[in-house]
Amino acid sequence: MMIRAPKSNLILGLVMVIFAAILLSLWIPLDTQTGLIEKIRRQVVIGDALAPTVAALFLLVGGGLLVVVDRTADGQPKPSLRGLGFTASLIAVICISLVVMRHAGPLSVWLINTLHGDTLEYRLLRDSAPWKYIGYLLGGTLMISGMIALVEGRIRIRAVLVALLAVLIMIALYDLPFKDLLLPPNGDV
Repeated sequence: MMIRAPKSNLILGLVMVIFAAILLSLWIPLDTQTGLIEKIRRQVVIGDALAPTVAALFLLVGGGLLVVVDRTADGQPKPSLRGLGFTASLIAVICISLVVMRHAGPLSVWLINTLHGDTLEYRLLRDSAPWKYIGYLLGGTLMISGMIALVEGRIRIRAVLVALLAVLIMIALYDLPFKDLLLPPNGDV
């Protein structure tokens, strides 16, 4: 009987399935105030749990596919330092992008106040254009183009344009149809 070496995709898939299960069963129910969709005064609004639940379901499906496909696929890579380095780089891109997303809006208001002597407060502006889009647009574009650059091994203007288009589509899908929804990170500011 031959023992197979562990495969990166199988390990990654199992980690994602376990992480998604923890998100869906513990973190999201304990961290959100409302359900997926709420009905308030005959108006249907998105609940606090919808976005993280959708994200967790994507992780669950993606991880599950890696586990299922890895059982029959040959030639999958073994865990390596190179793969670990790529994962660390990916985590760094995500963390830096989230920092940019969180602070770009307030920094832009501070800059306007400094240059023009205004006394604007970001907290009061976070639900009005263009302020509500600054952090999401910059951080999201940086995240997506950074991920593309990691995969391609170089930064290209095309990747930045694709990332910008993807973020604009997400804004159109998540912000424009819903009056009560604040794009990240504006709900936390």
